[in-house]
Amino acid sequence: MNYIKLLNSAFSAFYFDDRLNPTHISLYMALFQEWNSSRFADEFFVNRRDLMRAAKIGSKSTYHRCVTDLDSWNYLTYFPSNNPYKGSKIKMSIIRTSDEPAMGHYDPKLEQLAEQYHPIRELVVNQHRPTSGQALVSTINNNKQVNNTKQPKDKQAVLDFFIEKNYDADEGKKFFDHYQTNNWKTSDGKPIRDWQALAKNWMDRTELFDQKNKPSKKQASHPDSYRDEDNLRTTKTKDYGQPL
Repeated sequence: MNYIKLLNSAFSAFYFDDRLNPTHISLYMALFQEWNSSRFADEFFVNRRDLMRAAKIGSKSTYHRCVTDLDSWNYLTYFPSNNPYKGSKIKMSIIRTSDEPAMGHYDPKLEQLAEQYHPIRELVVNQHRPTSGQALVSTINNNKQVNNTKQPKDKQAVLDFFIEKNYDADEGKKFFDHYQTNNWKTSDGKPIRDWQALAKNWMDRTELFDQKNKPSKKQASHPDSYRDEDNLRTTKTKDYGQPL
């Protein structure tokens, strides 16, 4: 995948699409960065809370509206998750434009953006302009980082993470036991790539489940009255000796 071409094509599409507002573009860029982090995988899992924070979206309804709009406008394909402990899945669309820049075209703004996500590791002859072609990003990465977040070190690491995020420690135990039993694989048998993101999604679903099953204030304050209430509202002491 050519990072610069993909980003440049997206910007060109944004320019001519009057349906988009800043929130759509902000969410798309957050998803693009997740796509880039997954090395442009065909499909990848996302965490709603992290995306909302990256895109500066404060409302869940706004997030769902924007991601649904982007799906219907063919910027991506959205696979919502019905599993409370599994994140939704995204498939980014490859945007094609008829006016893609020539190979020798130089754009300093795009170069700065590329360096922000992929710092150049090798010596550049001329720091203001690439020597040939569109070699804005080095293809050699000698400082490859190892992903240490696929699986937690042990159960205590999970509990420490839950406590650090102000989550319920008991939920941390349930989370660890559940995925330890499944050998840290998703329900479709794929290895977990980031257990911390999965833990955040676990708590999001748990909080949503608790809210749906939380009793109302009236029921909580008078539980006996609801249990003993006679819905027919009839008197229980009757005198059958009286004539009708």
